[in-house]
Amino acid sequence: MAPSLRRATQLFVVITTLVSAAAAWSEPSYFNVAPGAGVHDVAATPTAGGPVYYTAQRSGKLGILDPKTGHYDEVPLGRGSAPHGVIVGPDGAPWVTDGGQNAIVRIDPKTHDVRKWPLPSDNGYTNLNTLTFDKKGRVWFTGQGGYYGRVDPATNDVKVWKAPRGRGPYGITTTPNGDVYYASLAGNHIARINVETGDATVIEPPTKDQGARRIWSDSKGRLWVSYWNTGQVGMYDPAANTWREWKLPGAAHAYSVWVDNRDKVWVTDWSTNAIVRFDPVTEKFDSFPSNRDNADVRQMLGRAGEAWGGESGSDRLVMIPAQ
Repeated sequence: MAPSLRRATQLFVVITTLVSAAAAWSEPSYFNVAPGAGVHDVAATPTAGGPVYYTAQRSGKLGILDPKTGHYDEVPLGRGSAPHGVIVGPDGAPWVTDGGQNAIVRIDPKTHDVRKWPLPSDNGYTNLNTLTFDKKGRVWFTGQGGYYGRVDPATNDVKVWKAPRGRGPYGITTTPNGDVYYASLAGNHIARINVETGDATVIEPPTKDQGARRIWSDSKGRLWVSYWNTGQVGMYDPAANTWREWKLPGAAHAYSVWVDNRDKVWVTDWSTNAIVRFDPVTEKFDSFPSNRDNADVRQMLGRAGEAWGGESGSDRLVMIPAQ
C-alpha cells in the first residue's frame, strides 16, 4: 500500500473510531410520565436498570419509573403536597423535600408507605428545596426562605437554623469525608455546615452576583457549583481554599450540576435547552440539546454509566449514557 494511501486509511479509521465512540454514549433516551406532573428533581437508584424516582411537583406525587419498560407509578404524598427535591438515601428509599407540606418525606420503596417529618411550626414556611445525608445517617436540607436544617431519622429530632445571609439556600451536598455544603441562589455564595453544631460558614465565589444555585461534590471532595446568573460552573477546592470557574458556551443559564462516578461534571443550561457535560481534565464542554423546545431540566442525578434529568417543561425524564 502506498504511504499516502496508508495514511489516508489510518486517518479514516481514527475518525470513524472517534465518531463511533461519541455516538455510543451521546444518544439520549426519553421517558414520558404523567401529563401535568410538573417533573422537578430526579434520582436514579444505584443499581443498573433499577427504578428512577422523580418529584411530580404540580400533582403532589412521587413518580417511580422502570427504565427497562418505560412504565411509571405515582405515589400521592398527601394533601397540599408540592415535592421539590428527591434523593436515594443510604437505606435505599427515596427521600423528598415537600414544600407544600413543609416536611421531609420518606417513601418505602417496597410498600410505598409515606412517612413525614414536619418542620417546626414556629419557623413558618421555609420553601424547602433539596436534601443530602451526612455520614451519621442524618438528613440535611435547604429552604429558599432563608433556612437549612436537619432530621435525625433514628430519634425523629428535627432542627432548623436561619441561614447567615437570609434568603437563598438551594442546592446541598455531602463530600466523601462527610462535610456538608449548600449553595445560596439569592445569597450568591456557598456555605459549609458544621454537622454537629449546625453553624454555617459563608464561602464567597470569585464572581459576584453569580447566583450559585446547585452544588455537588466530586470524589476528591471538590465542590462544583452551577451559576444561574452568569452561566458558569465553579469549582471550590476546600483543601487548597481555591476557586476555578469556567463559562459555559453561549448565553448560558446554568441551573443544576451533578458529578458522575468518573468525575465528569454535568450541568443543565436553560438558555440553550441542553444538558452539558464538562470534562475537568480537558476543560471541554459537550452539549446535548433536547429534541423538544423548553425542556427546562431542573436537576440531574444519575448512576454509574447514566446521567438522568427531569424535563419539567415536557413531563419527561431524559437519560444520557455516561461512559
